[in-house]
Amino acid sequence: MSTFDTFLTEANALLGPRGLTRDTDLTAPWTTDWRGRFHGACLALASPADTAQLSALVKLCAAHGVTLVPQGGNSGMSGGATPSPEGNQLLVSLRRMNTMGAIDVAEQRVTCGAGVVLQSLHEAAEAQGLRFPLTLGGKGSATVGGLISTNAGGTQVLRHGSMRAMVLGIEAVLASGEVYSALTPLRKDNRGFDLKQLFIGAEGTLGIVTAAALQLAPAIGERVVIWAAAPSLGAARQLLHRCEEALPGAVEGFEVLPQPCLDHVLEYLPEARAPLATRAPWHVLIEAVAPRDAPAGSGTALRDQCEAALASALEKGVIADATIAANEAQAEAFWTLRESVSPAERAQGPAVQHDISVPVADMPRFIETVSPQLEAEWPGTRAVAFGHLGDGNVHFHMIAPKGVDAATWYAGEAKAISARVHDLVTQWNGSISAEHGIGQLKRDELARLADPVALGLLRAVKSALDPQGLLNPGKLMN
Repeated sequence: MSTFDTFLTEANALLGPRGLTRDTDLTAPWTTDWRGRFHGACLALASPADTAQLSALVKLCAAHGVTLVPQGGNSGMSGGATPSPEGNQLLVSLRRMNTMGAIDVAEQRVTCGAGVVLQSLHEAAEAQGLRFPLTLGGKGSATVGGLISTNAGGTQVLRHGSMRAMVLGIEAVLASGEVYSALTPLRKDNRGFDLKQLFIGAEGTLGIVTAAALQLAPAIGERVVIWAAAPSLGAARQLLHRCEEALPGAVEGFEVLPQPCLDHVLEYLPEARAPLATRAPWHVLIEAVAPRDAPAGSGTALRDQCEAALASALEKGVIADATIAANEAQAEAFWTLRESVSPAERAQGPAVQHDISVPVADMPRFIETVSPQLEAEWPGTRAVAFGHLGDGNVHFHMIAPKGVDAATWYAGEAKAISARVHDLVTQWNGSISAEHGIGQLKRDELARLADPVALGLLRAVKSALDPQGLLNPGKLMN
């Protein structure tokens, strides 16, 4: 009997038929990443029911030298939860670990398992007059564990920060099978390193997150959603400053997209309508909110403040036109335009996507400088940048020339373009991964471009916590 056969026999005895399967019909949907770029195979799919089972399973893996790949909703963007093609890795699903504790309304927090789906968390918080202020397109499949392991961002980072800012405590299973438990959300704790931070954004390479204590926020009482037309990205940034000054603490989302991007969305969504008749180089989507428990009349005041800020921006030439959503349906229609950018761009043909950030103050100049530079270096390509201007994170896509063979282009020019984009981002003191993680997609680029001292620290921590290299090998770092 081979080592793998012995391991599988023992794992099956531990987890039972519901917790372990080798049926390829059941494993196949989970061995390809969401974007369809990475295709793997697995020794088996394990679905432990709780932390104790996972701890015992990891100890079993360590004893037999079986590597494992943790996975949440399989909605990641960088192939970080996809096993290798060799089929010798154990795929470990956290989806059964989806228990949610009672919400502490007074403290505005909740403790939940790693398998809790983001949309379920939203609904549970809303039922208690609260909310979890992180949302993204894959909220129906993304899990708490995956969001933590990738330090997910989204459209509300400007006000609330990324996932890291909302994690009050963590429980994780280490490569040894030991359980690190720090779920008590202490406001002050100076007992050395803040160890929970090691597991946030580590993509399952240092430990497997099993539960977390999360910070919630008051429910929204009033919401004002604005669509504005700006003559330049620099002007859009001026508008952001004006809104933050006029609406202190209220601006929650500030998204930008160029006119060609909006045109692609309107082509992709035949029933959609442009919010403004005005065509402009850049369009801006702004969301401002007031909490449900705000003083009486503050909702009207918020809208009045927004109108005043827009009138001032129009008068100064910062924007060319603007409109405020008349109701929730129109507000959602505005957001649908923004959220449809990625599928609309995919419909345009082959493209290479980059999730980048540079210092916020430099973002307008970066895009205005780099876009024509890259289009000149690769004639026929089109640069499209859109996203979260307020936090310096923009999705920078290069669309292939019309009529190219997709497979040939991806294998050749696309790789060269990505390397060039990452070089330029690094020159501008930015990051090649703002919110999607490194995974296997950008692993080699991180090794090529990262500060050697920082890379050495990453590897030293990995070696200390996972000396056998059992946890998610081939991801994040070589």
